[in-house]
Amino acid sequence: MICSESKELFKKINIEITDEQFNKFSLYENLLLEWNERINLTAITEDKEIWIKHFIDSCVINQYIKDSSKVIDVGTGAGFPGIPIKIINDSVELTLLDSLNKRISFLTTICNSLDLKNIYAIHSRAEDCANNIKYRETFDVATARAVSNLATLSEYCIPFVKVGGYFIAMKSGNIDDEIKEAQNSISILGGEVEDVIKYDLLDLGISRSIVLIKKVKKTPSKYPRKAGMPLKEPIK
Repeated sequence: MICSESKELFKKINIEITDEQFNKFSLYENLLLEWNERINLTAITEDKEIWIKHFIDSCVINQYIKDSSKVIDVGTGAGFPGIPIKIINDSVELTLLDSLNKRISFLTTICNSLDLKNIYAIHSRAEDCANNIKYRETFDVATARAVSNLATLSEYCIPFVKVGGYFIAMKSGNIDDEIKEAQNSISILGGEVEDVIKYDLLDLGISRSIVLIKKVKKTPSKYPRKAGMPLKEPIK
């Protein structure tokens, strides 16, 4: 994708990218497609769709992340939304968490190739990592992009967030019923829904929702439960 076209797309979400940032996104795309031939990273392989559905979509939440925030991207996969956010806002300290070691190898390559600093890739399940005192309730922001239903996702993510911080859930489509079903889980884990932002990505008919959940009290020590339980039996 050419530089001028990509810059115009970013302007539509009120972000001005530099030539250097464009070059980093371009290298990211090239490495993503190269590695995707060896390990399953994305089903989206067309140039413009990668920029819109991965890069632009990821960066929409940057407006809800303060400069110099400590951020964890849970179940990051190929690095979305974390790496695009880091490219446009280098001030954040970013931790990328994924349970598949092959993806961690890819993410490490991306971080080195793009010369990204203050970024860490961790191979772990969310349930195990959130029970590690080094990571538990130490982040200003936890985010995840369409990893699971909101009740399960809240148990994965809210334990990482310090009181006063935010869990930013990126979801597609209509989220209303899912929020209702997750309300008790969110409350038990120490959060409360502050806002729900629904939008059409670049007016392309791609329905998206952002759920802003503020951490208002500490998460009880028994959460998250052991690996597999949040998905198998979401908190009711």
